[in-house]
Amino acid sequence: MKTLCFFTGSRAEYWLLRPLLAATRDSGMLRLQLIVSGMHLAPEFGLSYRDIEEDGFPIDEKVEILLSSDSAVGTCKSAGLALSGVGEALARLRPDMLVLLGDRFETFAAAAAATLVSLPIAHIHGGEITEGACDDALRHAITKMSHLHFTATAEYRRRVIQLGEHPDTVFHVGSLGVENMRRIRLLSRHELERQIDFSLGERSALVTFHPVTRQPDEAAGQFGQLLAALDDCRPLQIIFTKANSDAGGREINRMISDYVAANPHRATAFASLGQVRYFSALQWVDLVIGNSSSGIIEAPSFPVGVVNIGDRQRGRVRAAGVIDCPPGRREIKRACDLALSREHRRKRQAGSNPYERRGTTRRVMEILQDADKIRVAKKFYDINTVFEGSHGNRP
Repeated sequence: MKTLCFFTGSRAEYWLLRPLLAATRDSGMLRLQLIVSGMHLAPEFGLSYRDIEEDGFPIDEKVEILLSSDSAVGTCKSAGLALSGVGEALARLRPDMLVLLGDRFETFAAAAAATLVSLPIAHIHGGEITEGACDDALRHAITKMSHLHFTATAEYRRRVIQLGEHPDTVFHVGSLGVENMRRIRLLSRHELERQIDFSLGERSALVTFHPVTRQPDEAAGQFGQLLAALDDCRPLQIIFTKANSDAGGREINRMISDYVAANPHRATAFASLGQVRYFSALQWVDLVIGNSSSGIIEAPSFPVGVVNIGDRQRGRVRAAGVIDCPPGRREIKRACDLALSREHRRKRQAGSNPYERRGTTRRVMEILQDADKIRVAKKFYDINTVFEGSHGNRP
C-alpha cells in the first residue's frame, strides 16, 4: 500500500489540505501520514494542531521550529530547524511520497529535506506569482524539487512547464479552497454573530494583513496606514484575522490587539476563525481588506468586495472585481468606497472566479493513486517554439 505523507505548517494550509487528508485516510488504497509544524504548535497562533486532532487525523510527527523572534534572521533559523526536523521525521516515517501545498518558508524547508533524502514530492499551488513576497522564489524552488504538480489555473500550469517540468506531470485542477467552500454548510448571519460574539452591524469588513516579506521593515507602517483608513470608514464593523509568523507578523498582531482594545464595540480579532466561520464571514461581510491570498482566490466566489493592498499578491491571476491599491491611507479609503458602490457590486456579480473548477479533490486523488513509482531524478523539459501539452492535459 502506497504511503502519502502530508506536511502542514499553518492553519490556512491545513484548511486547504483537509479534504485530501480525509480522502487519503478513507481511500482503502493509500496510507496517510501527517507531519505538523510551524504555527500549528505555537500558543500565540492558536495551537491549531488541536483542530487537526479534533478532526480525527492522527499526527505522526510534530516538528517544533518557531523561535520567539520577529526578524528575518529568526525566520532563517526556523527554516534551518524545519530542514533538520522534517529530514529526521521522514527518515523515521519512510513514506512513498511527500505532499506539499504552497510556498511558505517551512514548506520550502520540507521540500529541501525530501530532496536530500531522495523522496518524491507532489506540490499543490505551484506556478503562481507573488512579486511582493520572498515566497515567490520559494514557490518556484519547490516546483523544481517536485515531481507531480497540481495548479489552480491554466496559466499557472503553463508557467510550471516553462520552469522545465514535463507536461505529463503538471495538472490544472483548480483551487482546493474554492471547492472546500462549496462543500461545507456555512453559518447564517445570526449563527456567525453568536459564535464570534460580535455584531456585523450595517456594514462590516474582514481584515487580514500579512507582512510583505520583501519589505520587512515596512510592515508596521503599512498596517498603520490601513488602521487609519479603517478609522475613516466609520461606521464599519471589523473582524481581524491575525498575521502569520513571517518577520513583522508579531508587530502587526500587537497593533491589532491595541486597536481592538481601543475600539471594543467596533472591532474583534482572532488568531484563527476556523474554516467554517472564516468562509461564513466571507459570505456575510461587505468587504475583504488586506493582502491575503484568500482575497484573491476564495473571496471572488462570493458577492463581497475585495480590496487588495500593496505588492504581496502582485502577479497572481485575479477576478475582475478585485480592487488593487497602494498601502496608503487615502488610497485604501478610496478603494473601500469603490468596492461598496452599487456599480462595482454589479461588476462582481457579472464576473467569475478563475480559480473555481469542479472535482478538484477527486482529480488530485486519482492522480496520486495512479502514479507509478516515481524516479527522483528527472530531466529538464525544454519548451520548443510551439507549446505542446499531451495526453489530454492541455491547459
